[in-house]
Amino acid sequence: MANIDIKRVTQKDIEQLQKIGRQTFLETFSAGNTEENMERYLEEGFSIEKLTAELNNSNSEFYFATLNDNVIGYLKINFGQSQTELKDDKALEIERIYVLKEFHGKGVGQVLYEKAMQCARQRSIDYVWLGVWEENPRAINFYKKNGFVQFDKHIFKLGNDEQTDIMMKLQLND
Repeated sequence: MANIDIKRVTQKDIEQLQKIGRQTFLETFSAGNTEENMERYLEEGFSIEKLTAELNNSNSEFYFATLNDNVIGYLKINFGQSQTELKDDKALEIERIYVLKEFHGKGVGQVLYEKAMQCARQRSIDYVWLGVWEENPRAINFYKKNGFVQFDKHIFKLGNDEQTDIMMKLQLND
C-alpha cells in the first residue's frame, strides 16, 4: 500500500492514541472474549492516565501509521526496564502492532514492523521479542514469516480471564 507514513506519537496525540488503541484492540479480540472483560481492559489499559505515563516513559515509544493523515494503525516498543518481562538492555520488545481491520492484509503491519526493526538497529539491539495470544494465528504467522521463533509462554490477564501468550524472538546479533 502506497503512501503510508510513520509518525512518532507525542502527548498532543493522546486522544487519537486512545481511540486507535481501543478500536483495534476491540476489533482484534472481542470475538474471543466476554464483553465485561473487554470493557474492563479497554478502560484500564487505554485510560488517558496510563497512556500519558507510557508516553512520558523514555524507554517506550509509540508510532502511528497514517494514510492521507488518517491514523490506520500503531506500534508500541519498549526498551530496558520498560519491557513487560525480559527487561534485557540488549533487547527490544514489540508490545503492540495493531492495524484497523479494514487495512488488514495491505502491508500496514509490515511497515510498522519495519519501523520497530529500524529502532532496534539504531540501538544495536541483540534481539527483538514479543508475546502474542495463542489464539491469534494471523499474528503468529506474521511474526513467523518475519523470522521469529517461539521460545516460551506467559500468562496475560484480560479482565478475569487468564490467557496464554506465545513468546517469540528474533535474534539480530550474537
